[in-house]
Amino acid sequence: MLISDLQSRLRELVRERIERREMTGTELAHLAGFQQAHVSNFLNERRGLSVEAMDRVMEVMQLEVRDLLPEEKARGGAGGAGEGGFDSVPVVAPGALLQSDFGEGEVVEMLRFKKSFLRRIRPELASQRRSWQRFAMFRADKDSGEAMRPRLLPGAMLLIDRHYNSLHSYRRREPNLYVVKSGNTCKVRYVELQGNQITLRPENQQCALGFVQLGKGETFADYVVGRVAHIAIET
Repeated sequence: MLISDLQSRLRELVRERIERREMTGTELAHLAGFQQAHVSNFLNERRGLSVEAMDRVMEVMQLEVRDLLPEEKARGGAGGAGEGGFDSVPVVAPGALLQSDFGEGEVVEMLRFKKSFLRRIRPELASQRRSWQRFAMFRADKDSGEAMRPRLLPGAMLLIDRHYNSLHSYRRREPNLYVVKSGNTCKVRYVELQGNQITLRPENQQCALGFVQLGKGETFADYVVGRVAHIAIET
């Protein structure tokens, strides 16, 4: 298999995500650190990508080389056992996100994700949460959707990794997007810790900063629900 074959498969996967409106070419260019024309030329087969550029695109899309291989090769041949299968992730109301587990009445629905995709997501705990159900989903409300435009919109479905409440960057040159407890609700924002105060920073510069004051004996990890690991915008 040639590098050009891997690039063709990567191009197909990018197009599929854009068609499903999970991202746009502009968003991909921004997150990967490219000019938008660079991505456009790649998608329209007017140019290829260097190995470094492929790595950056795959990092943004959370892909591995085996995801670019034909299915039988990714399994190690026709006789391979493979790592196929799906896991169900609960969709819950924001008020339930700071619970270690969810009761039956708190689960709105279950959505399926490939196990291989979920396994590639790297956790980083700043407090003990290993007993917590790791992944959960919820819909962004109007406040979070407007504050984080154009990265997400009201009603977007967010996959939350509740085993990532560290403030360390998940990717170079890209701030983490978090779900944070604020009063009786949860907000989706970029987060900065300043003394005993958490600053909630929006993407939309027309929206105001938010602040969460830490109580005595509390840390930021008591308020950070988790990192947004995946965004799906429905139309």
